[in-house]
Amino acid sequence: MAVAIDQPIPPFQAQATSGQSIDLASLAGKQVVLYFYPKDNTPGCTTEGQGFRDLHQAFLAANTLVFGVSRDSLKTHENFRAKQGFPFELISDKDEQLCQLFDVIKLKKLYGKEYLGVDRSTFLIDRDGVLRQEWRGVKVPGHVEAVLQAAQALNHA
Repeated sequence: MAVAIDQPIPPFQAQATSGQSIDLASLAGKQVVLYFYPKDNTPGCTTEGQGFRDLHQAFLAANTLVFGVSRDSLKTHENFRAKQGFPFELISDKDEQLCQLFDVIKLKKLYGKEYLGVDRSTFLIDRDGVLRQEWRGVKVPGHVEAVLQAAQALNHA
């Protein structure tokens, strides 16, 4: 069952960089941004990650934790995170548990070939674990700023 706006997110557990295990219960009391992206070290994903990196202090000021999610391995994530200086953790979703939960696997086309890939998407979860806003089919320019504005507004609500 996929997530829905204004509904609680079902419990999940996932492995992240820095040897962390992320589960929704341990994040209670904080707002959470989960941004799903197709692949580490690609131009759009790097630009998006840099946007979250550059505004990281503003997200923290809005009581919001940011996590990047893709199907890449933890080793690839660690290298990507170190290379880009990301101050937030990246979640490895190799088994597509989170991708399925958030319904971000879509049929895509590249050079005329169809494949199943991650649709760039972002989700804002409130302090009580309820999905408050989602962005699907994201275009990178201006996106991180829009997510930050929504997180700030939710934090003051």
